[in-house]
Amino acid sequence: MPVPLPPALELSLDLLRCPTCRTRPLHPDPGALRCPAGHTFDIARHGYAGLLTGTRATSGDDTAMVQARDRFLSGGTYTPIREAGARLAADPVSEQATVVDVGCGTGYYLAGVLDQLPGARGLGLDTSVRALRSAARAHERGAAVAWDVFRPLPLVDGAVDTVLNVFAPRNPAEFHRVLRPTGRLIVVRPTGRHLAELRGRLPAMVKIDPAKEQRLHRALNPFFEAAVTEHVEYSATLSRPNALDLVAMTPSARHVSRADLDDGRFLPDRVTVSVLATAYRPR
Repeated sequence: MPVPLPPALELSLDLLRCPTCRTRPLHPDPGALRCPAGHTFDIARHGYAGLLTGTRATSGDDTAMVQARDRFLSGGTYTPIREAGARLAADPVSEQATVVDVGCGTGYYLAGVLDQLPGARGLGLDTSVRALRSAARAHERGAAVAWDVFRPLPLVDGAVDTVLNVFAPRNPAEFHRVLRPTGRLIVVRPTGRHLAELRGRLPAMVKIDPAKEQRLHRALNPFFEAAVTEHVEYSATLSRPNALDLVAMTPSARHVSRADLDDGRFLPDRVTVSVLATAYRPR
């Protein structure tokens, strides 16, 4: 029996264009989306649309990582980050906004923005099928699509009010193309102090490049100018299960040994959470 078109995906259909033709719109077909030329893309029974074609992108977000992320985020430790992203996305955007979260993961941050904008619609893009299962049900107005940020986005030109990018890869030229001239790009990324106590105990964790901000500026500067930046920093209490999930939900899980994690001495009970959240205007 064909999968019915999810209501949230129906809300965002006019944003989508065929990733093969690149110019043609997508229309619902039983259990799928189809363009006028006949290119067809399945709607998964979990509610997301699979638009990726050709060689599949590889994603670090496997089942274990996504489950760890779901558990950790549901505990509220990153709520202030979610709130900062939502504040920047909501001001001065209309409540009827179109929000696209590129690298949406489980949809946690997109749902936070949609909660602040009661009339807005949202679309999350990610390569991880397991994460998209969560993203497709994260919010009643949030749809989910399988896509790779490094490819041209399967979206029409100039139709998006806010592009959200939280702890995710970026494609500045494509972000600029899909945004309205009055739109905003919200980028959330860690500072060098982020999780410093945990990184100090577990040297094998992935390091934060000290030149990260300079690289971000060079990449975005041809397309965007910074409008406002919030520095969100606070100390958070970690239980042992929280700490394990915090490591397991990131690529660091591949580098930290099980022995280190099993030894409680290596897990701090408090960490510094420190991120920068910047709203950028298109040039």
